[in-house]
Amino acid sequence: MAKDSHEAGGAANAGGGHGALQGVKVIDLTRVLGGPFGTQLLADHGADVIKLEPPQGDEVRDWGPPFHEDDAAYFVGINRNKRSVGLDLGKEEGRQVLLKLLAGADVLIENFKPGSMEAWGIGYDTLKEKFPKLIYCKISGFGNDGPLGGFPGYDGIVGAMAGHYSVNGSQESGPMRLGLPVVDISMGLYCVIGILLAMHDRTKTGQGQAIEVTLYDAAMSLMHPHFPNYFLSGKVPQLTGNQHSNLVPYGMYPTRTVPIMIGAGNNRAFKKVCDVLGRPELADDPRFKTNGDRQKNRDALNEIITAKLAEVDGMTFALELLSSGLPCGPVLNTQQVLESEHTKARGIIYEKDWYKGTGTPVRLSRTPGGLKSTPPKFSEHAREVLKEHGFDEEAMDRLAAAGVLVEKRRTS
Repeated sequence: MAKDSHEAGGAANAGGGHGALQGVKVIDLTRVLGGPFGTQLLADHGADVIKLEPPQGDEVRDWGPPFHEDDAAYFVGINRNKRSVGLDLGKEEGRQVLLKLLAGADVLIENFKPGSMEAWGIGYDTLKEKFPKLIYCKISGFGNDGPLGGFPGYDGIVGAMAGHYSVNGSQESGPMRLGLPVVDISMGLYCVIGILLAMHDRTKTGQGQAIEVTLYDAAMSLMHPHFPNYFLSGKVPQLTGNQHSNLVPYGMYPTRTVPIMIGAGNNRAFKKVCDVLGRPELADDPRFKTNGDRQKNRDALNEIITAKLAEVDGMTFALELLSSGLPCGPVLNTQQVLESEHTKARGIIYEKDWYKGTGTPVRLSRTPGGLKSTPPKFSEHAREVLKEHGFDEEAMDRLAAAGVLVEKRRTS
């Protein structure tokens, strides 16, 4: 459990050391989910992430309830370990402040509408002349080119357009929205991967570069195995409900108590399922000998499995299969997951003062990363950050009076 105090510019962690990215400076111009999710991961591992918020603030501060002191859980969950500065980039003086903050910066990441930064005179082609080592990560919905180029993108809409909903749901329900923002989150991860790749290249070349990550490309990359299946078969993937499209048995089954997920990825695993079910002869049944056979006779096999599982306690059965080496688990709700003994044993819940959140899933042995500070209030670190970059109190007062430095969220 992380209990470390704030250390400006670096990151303490649950292991007591410094993060692997200590000394890396990130100027974060992203809002909503994908970008902030990615920059939180960088911050968890020690990067000094300076979150520049527009005068109205990151809009997900309002995406509640629930709230903590006017900040929605949606914001709280993806913005720890960052410092916040309210800055109006629509004003020329605001852009001049940004240029000063970019001195010594390793990364700039933004998700403005394509062309916005260029219209302000601070696009990558301009910035690279002044900051040749800068890594510039551009996030957009659909990119600049193609029929959809420049259009805004949101997780739910792009997921629909990339085919996700066409393979999620059952014949009875029809296409269904996914309950997790997988497009945004995967895009944030791709941003981190791209940034780390560019940083590695910079160690050899001394040069920064531009990175483009789009929601559409990220969503396309997640359509496995549906795209490969289509490429080889020419058949449009159909809704399979809680069953796997390529493996049988692999899916959700009801029991006497709780639903469980069973995954039999090969014949050996299928035999284990049959043994634990008390129907070992099924493994030798010609209808079910291979995965191809089981695919052809999916309904018959699922009917047998469902009938047997109706007699068992799902939690006990799932753990019995799991202990025998077969992937199987109960379908748990949010509370059950967070209160499970394994979650507690993993130490993946970070706590500090009022804050509680799921910790970084990437753990390094010497520099594990962790929690140094709770999510910032709007513009909480404005004067601290500007002072570090050469602004005195008089200059900051002047910027505040001009509405360039924004220390209280504007409502319109």
